[in-house]
Formats: sequence, C-alpha cells, structure tokens
Amino acid sequence: MRVITLNMIKCHLSTLLGERKLKVAEVARDTGVNKNTIHRLYNETATRIDLEVIEKLCVYLNIDMNELFSLDVE
Repeated sequence: MRVITLNMIKCHLSTLLGERKLKVAEVARDTGVNKNTIHRLYNETATRIDLEVIEKLCVYLNIDMNELFSLDVE
C-alpha cells in the first residue's frame, strides 16, 4: 500500500510568471482572481483551489493544466 503525503502537488505558477515577466497584481487584475489566492499558489502554500481559478489561470497563460501543476511522486 502506498502512503500519501502532503505537498505532492507542485504548482509552477512562480516559474510561469517569471518566464513571462508578469506580476501577481497584474494577473489578479486581468483574471479577476483574488490576489491572495494567486500569492498562495505562487508561494506553494495553497491547500485548496477552485476549478474556476485553475481554468482562469490556464486560459490567461495559454497553458494546459499539467503545465501549471505536477504530481511529485517519489
């Protein structure tokens, strides 16, 4: 039986924004997503996220969901 641990899902928002030279405030303004929500994703401290937020970020960044998140299975 495999043991599931926390922090296995990695969010790549900080890398994606850095590559595009985008600021959290700019993304929040353009997407309508709460700035604090984006900060939690950026800093990988979010414990839950609405599907609507994932969709908005993926559409805004023109990426697939698997580019925003990955599962870190060791």
